[in-house]
Amino acid sequence: MPPPGLSAHTAEGKIERGRMPRAALSQLVTTGRDPMAVLDAQDVDRVPELVPLRTARMGASPFAFYRGSAAIMADDLSRCPSTNILVASCGDAHLSNFGLYGSPQRTLVFDLNDFDESAWAPFEWDLKRLVTSVVIAGRATSRDDTVVEDAARQAVRTYQRGLRTAAKRSPLERYFDRFDALGARLSTDSETAAVVERAVRSAQKRTGSRAARKLTTTDDHGRVTLLDDPPVMTHLTPADEERAWRVLDEYRLSVNVDIRVLLQKYVMADVSARVVGVGSVGTRCLLIALQDGDGDVLLLQGKEAGESVLVQYGHVTQPEAVATFIETYGNGGRVVALQRILQAVSDPFLGHIRRSPSGARRDFYVRQFHDMKGGFDAEAMQDKPFRWYAMACAATLARAHGQSPTGATAAGYVGGGRRFEDAVVEWAYAYADLSYQDWEAFRRHRGSEG
Repeated sequence: MPPPGLSAHTAEGKIERGRMPRAALSQLVTTGRDPMAVLDAQDVDRVPELVPLRTARMGASPFAFYRGSAAIMADDLSRCPSTNILVASCGDAHLSNFGLYGSPQRTLVFDLNDFDESAWAPFEWDLKRLVTSVVIAGRATSRDDTVVEDAARQAVRTYQRGLRTAAKRSPLERYFDRFDALGARLSTDSETAAVVERAVRSAQKRTGSRAARKLTTTDDHGRVTLLDDPPVMTHLTPADEERAWRVLDEYRLSVNVDIRVLLQKYVMADVSARVVGVGSVGTRCLLIALQDGDGDVLLLQGKEAGESVLVQYGHVTQPEAVATFIETYGNGGRVVALQRILQAVSDPFLGHIRRSPSGARRDFYVRQFHDMKGGFDAEAMQDKPFRWYAMACAATLARAHGQSPTGATAAGYVGGGRRFEDAVVEWAYAYADLSYQDWEAFRRHRGSEG
């Protein structure tokens, strides 16, 4: 028997409307929340010396705080009405977690680029996080609220259209979809084209070889060493460095065989701790320098992978196959697997390291460092590029969600009218207000009010 087709999945989505009316998704439940306790709990297992830096970065602005508070939002979403339509989810799909990077064919693509919190969750959770970020970033420059609301609504409409269009295509056609970053310069207004052009030029310069020239030197014996730049980059203790050497072979075994062969041409030269991001500050992140026999350098980044906030704070029970996968390969394996599902093309160097049974080491995932990565500053954009960017992120999210077997069911649920749009936008505005209040409380709580 063939599997269920489009009509069956669409019908499932419409049936879900009876259990969870689309209008109910507008309800923001705040009873019992304690956002500061959530953030304090996250800091318990972080590098103590870096917690003040995380506090400073999150306290800088309402949007910076929102970027670092995925755990709070997951906790809040768990209290709100939600669908039972689970998809492979990013878990932190705000505007700054989309961007440019180099494909294996060395072309630039635009896609989601952060998967630390990825897991299976109700499809609308990612969309609510995205649309709320549109509202918060839109307000950051005091632009007219009609512009902000239009961008938020256009993002939801674009997502709805993307889901419905993808559902009508074959799984193979959906799999090969991707966003052409270079083509976007030719199909938008001049203001937006200029924004894309600047981002593309910046991304094309951010190569691994350029980073190696800036971040490494060579000692008298020809060994490549990383430059210290505290607190952003510091060398490990001898014991931690020895552990890093020991687990490199485990990383090699986790990558595809072609990369495994390529890595045989390199030896590990140096490793340092590096601070990244806003919400990630305080988690363990390593910069690893490998060199070949001619002094060429390959930089890899290893980043600690803890439990997804969608599971830990959102309390989403993972499908049995997913739970078994995480049990086997760890949270590093989870991040790598979900990244490969959600992105149109992924870094071929993606790999992972599993926590030891004794708990002596942590789960990590590994990727290339500065592989033509580039981003867009949504807070600094003019109105037209801002609206375009919100829609581009929404279209990308719809493509990612459409890869899940339940993508067509979600398409049937959202429909093409205003009910779903109105509910998501109403929730996003309410949550933007709540997040602003949390930001103010955070600054008081951590003593960082200026």
